[in-house]
Amino acid sequence: MATSAPDPSPVDGRTITTDVPARLDRLPWSRWHWMIVVGLGTVWILDGLEVTIVGNIAGRLSEPGSGLSITSSQITGLAAALYVTGACVGALFFGWLTDRFGRRKLFMVTLAVYLGATAMTALSFAPWWFFTFRFLTGFGIGGEYAAINSAIDELIPSKYRGRVDLSINGSYWLGAIGGSLLSIVALNTGVFAKDVGWRLTFALGVVLGLVILLVRRHVPESPRWQFIHGYGDEADQLVSDVERQVEAEKGTRLPRADREMAIHQRRSIGFGLIAKTVFLKYPRRATLGLSLFIGQAFLYNAITFGFGTILITFYGVDSGHTGYYFAVIAAGNLCGAVLLSPLFDLVGRRIMISGTYLLSGVLLFLTAWLFHRGSLDATTLTVCWCVVLFFASAGASSAYLTVSEIFPMETRAMAIAFFYAVGTAAGGITGPLVFSDLTSSGKVGDTVLAFCIGAALMCAGGLVAAVFAVNAEQKSLEDIATPLSSAGPATAASPTGTPRASSGPA
Repeated sequence: MATSAPDPSPVDGRTITTDVPARLDRLPWSRWHWMIVVGLGTVWILDGLEVTIVGNIAGRLSEPGSGLSITSSQITGLAAALYVTGACVGALFFGWLTDRFGRRKLFMVTLAVYLGATAMTALSFAPWWFFTFRFLTGFGIGGEYAAINSAIDELIPSKYRGRVDLSINGSYWLGAIGGSLLSIVALNTGVFAKDVGWRLTFALGVVLGLVILLVRRHVPESPRWQFIHGYGDEADQLVSDVERQVEAEKGTRLPRADREMAIHQRRSIGFGLIAKTVFLKYPRRATLGLSLFIGQAFLYNAITFGFGTILITFYGVDSGHTGYYFAVIAAGNLCGAVLLSPLFDLVGRRIMISGTYLLSGVLLFLTAWLFHRGSLDATTLTVCWCVVLFFASAGASSAYLTVSEIFPMETRAMAIAFFYAVGTAAGGITGPLVFSDLTSSGKVGDTVLAFCIGAALMCAGGLVAAVFAVNAEQKSLEDIATPLSSAGPATAASPTGTPRASSGPA
């Protein structure tokens, strides 16, 4: 239970005792958790759908009659960089709002921004319009990363947190498969005109997003956010309702929570305290977060954005058929994230994070060597990428999991936003701008260099993880990083079930 002292004074300085975290973590998997996964996690499918479509239609948009006077390099370079820039800005902006005003309000707003900008992209009539709404689409998805990852980790029991987080982030690739196959139909001029098909792909994303928005209405606020920000009674009521649903579903009584903690409630946390906590109190964890995000951002935002261009430039693949190849590597990504995710809870974070980063980096070096020798064709290059990304996708998803669980509750959304923004700015903004020229130059050496940069950064991230990764598997978030609002260490729950409460600063 969570109760507050009857003192009607302002929230700041009031102390409550709560067992809400322990009650959430001891819940068995249930239909309620599936609702959380569907309501929050499925937006990653939309992100994968859209990013893949843009990569695959780059060749078509640059052709006469597409309705846009734009080049392929502008799409894979400038447009990609603007999308990622928007995501970085959106993550920081909405991340701050998420920690201040709650997870639920913001994950509704960010999805609305994302859908509106996607719809406007479908109506593009000039390059400046297309670029503007690519930025705004990224602005919305960046906010999604901060609001959703923090909400998911705070709602999912600790026993399942790793596999659920990785699988949800990996579902991006389910959207990528759909985007690849959809682009094949959309780019078929026997079905749709050149200036119509690519617009319909964006419109379909909007329709799917509206369905997700309807489901998301039922996803609650994070009880962990509530009890810290002055809504202790609401948090207790929410968890009690969930417990009743789970008990009815399972047909058995839940065991009592065995731990409780004292919290100084506060309305908001300043940037200064967040920065001090992340970089001065947890410098090793900050280094880990930056290394993981920079490595995966270069690999994905820089190189895979140019995969279609590589197929067209070096192997003469028709622009309307690149979707088949991308669907294969997207399937490798999806399988890696889903199949390897349980091991992050069972084997452990340190081994799995460092192992997936290092193995994917080494395999990419091998792919670069084979490409340089001329030993690959379009099919075998795709197979190599599929194997590389089987491991890389699990590692990349673990970057989001890592920064969302290793910092205190009050900093979670901003921590996700910051590391995403900095890492992605390094790899996702500069990467496409630099690598779009390397992969489209037609020179084997340039593309090999692009491969090797991505491989080296993944290996570097793996080495940092081997030293700095936190063994967070199956642990409560409050045990991994003590909340800044904590009024003392967690204690055994009161044997009578009556929570202790006090008012005023401890």
